[in-house]
Amino acid sequence: MRGMETPDKTAAESAEEPRPTGIATQDWNQASAEPTYRAAVVDLLGALAYGELAAFERLAEDAKLAPSLSDKAELASMASAEFHHFEKLRERLAEIDAEPTAAMEPFAAALDEFHRQTAPSDWLEGLIKAYVGDSIASDFYREVAARLDADTRGLVLSVLDDTGHSSFAVEKVRAAIDADPRVGGRLALWARRLMGEALSQAQRVVAERDALSTMLVGGVADGFDLAEVGRMFSRITEAHTKRMAALGLAA
Repeated sequence: MRGMETPDKTAAESAEEPRPTGIATQDWNQASAEPTYRAAVVDLLGALAYGELAAFERLAEDAKLAPSLSDKAELASMASAEFHHFEKLRERLAEIDAEPTAAMEPFAAALDEFHRQTAPSDWLEGLIKAYVGDSIASDFYREVAARLDADTRGLVLSVLDDTGHSSFAVEKVRAAIDADPRVGGRLALWARRLMGEALSQAQRVVAERDALSTMLVGGVADGFDLAEVGRMFSRITEAHTKRMAALGLAA
């Protein structure tokens, strides 16, 4: 079985399963002794918290476009889950002596602009955005989480749990395409636009925050180097292509 330790495992095989090192093996109390790392985590949690709050607002608004009462209730449930994630992040920021509103503020304008530029025009576009757009952001944060201390990593991964977007969006979008194949082309174009906007937004957030940028390019222990940043975005793009296929759309 993959992942089990065996006496005859080769060095090459072991290299395929990198073990956590440095900060990734520490808890928050140990890791936060490094000021730059602490600042990066506050930025990360602030960005995530505002993202969850914005997702709550957006899903609640998109529920108005729902074609049925059951669809409206499903989106309302998802919105509630996003708000619960926001509360967990806000509480954690307070626990580590970071003022939650101040931590979120640097990311509000960029995220608000992203949502303004990608406002869905109908129910199906809203579902694509919830599934594709949010998943791209989650992929990015999961990549970063691999280099975080154990306490922060656990929190980040818990708030990235699927709130039901995936199966619900796939079912509804595929049914719509089956009913009218002509909508597939329009939705594929919309998903490609979301991909470009989401990646640009992620890159802007990192570039504008020194601590986050330093962590990603290797200035903090266990950070990514520049080549790894490129590979990270390649992996995110590959995951997007798979999601498009699940929706029955061309990437």
